[in-house]
Amino acid sequence: MALTWISPTTLTELTLLGLAFLFTALIGLERQHRLKAAGFRTHALVGIGSALFTLVSAYGFGATTSADIPIDPSRVAAQVVSGVGFLGAGVIFVKRSSISGLTTAASIWVTAAVGMACGANLPTLAAATTTLYLLAVGPLGRLMHTFFAMPKEEQLILHYSEGSGALRSTLGLAVELGFNAVLSTTASLGREGETSYHEATILLTSPPKTPTKPLLDKIATLTGVLAVRVAGLEMD
Repeated sequence: MALTWISPTTLTELTLLGLAFLFTALIGLERQHRLKAAGFRTHALVGIGSALFTLVSAYGFGATTSADIPIDPSRVAAQVVSGVGFLGAGVIFVKRSSISGLTTAASIWVTAAVGMACGANLPTLAAATTTLYLLAVGPLGRLMHTFFAMPKEEQLILHYSEGSGALRSTLGLAVELGFNAVLSTTASLGREGETSYHEATILLTSPPKTPTKPLLDKIATLTGVLAVRVAGLEMD
């Protein structure tokens, strides 16, 4: 087979590859602006890689196919989707009940779809998808958060001495102040003489804009409480 640098479809292929880079880079820049683990480079590479796989599937096997040897370009697309699924799973982190990276994983999935749309010579669809993505994570996302605010979820970290009743009193106080409190984990912090010290992680759920400081102030006054603090649950 002779080496072919230029074919009748080369300009189209290069244009589509360039559009894939442009659209997916915009998605990557949005993630980078939010200081996410997968940013510009990851999304741009996923986008142009997906576009190239699709271009190869659409244009690369013309010389080897015939009526007797058909080819199904959708097979490559299906494999790209499977491969990107594994890549997206790699940016999701779970620590106890805290989950982060879900939006970034979804953005990688969308990036692959945009790249494939460009590779399949559907640039208008790719541009529309990129625009809708930026709207969803930008102004529409903020609007939904304003009018349809989700319950606030936080982790309360409590250090206390064993036998003081501090854990039971903390859970009761949280419920009394309108929080849904669920004990997640406990861990030993060691002993000092006859006294054992522990750390408890309590999941707090409350209506939006419910202040947590009054709860912390009251918990800090309970007998046996050594320290108390709150950490938010990151879902993005």
